[in-house]
Amino acid sequence: MKSTLLIALFALAGAANAATYNIDPNHTYPSFEADHKGMSLWRGKFNSTSGTITMDRAAKTGSMNIVIDTTSIDFGHDKMNTHAKAEDIFNVAKFPTATYKGKSFKFDGDRLVAVDGELTLMGVTKPLQLTVNRFKCAVDARMKREVCGADASAEFKRTDFGLNFGIPAFAPEVKLAIQVEAIAAE
Repeated sequence: MKSTLLIALFALAGAANAATYNIDPNHTYPSFEADHKGMSLWRGKFNSTSGTITMDRAAKTGSMNIVIDTTSIDFGHDKMNTHAKAEDIFNVAKFPTATYKGKSFKFDGDRLVAVDGELTLMGVTKPLQLTVNRFKCAVDARMKREVCGADASAEFKRTDFGLNFGIPAFAPEVKLAIQVEAIAAE
């Protein structure tokens, strides 16, 4: 009985160290680069992202649920933005969001270095590991709350998600880069 109570108290104490952070949409932009006929790389980003991150740095655990508004795609080129939203590319009428669910955080000492999770794009879900290139948390002087930021990257094949436009003239590999900041929930 005492050992069960003790285990329950330790579990609660560990849970108390977990913090929830809300994605700051003004400082979070998933961006990507993809081949354009082997001649150049087209770069774009998504201007609208939301979600939460839960992290316990002491226990070195965490999870995340990120929602990307695919209708906010932005190449900095109006004609390309319009075409990318069409049925033959992102089909945003049918798939207005993409999601990333991070299920496991990996640390090297106190530094977050990777997140294992699943990307859902165009209704297809596949495993995707994010490499965390930079990570820092600090109390923001203006907000008086902790803010964590990271730069993360990954690579995947868009064809794995049914994004087949321009194959084989356009290579299927996509490089993903994510700048993210998240604010501790009140």
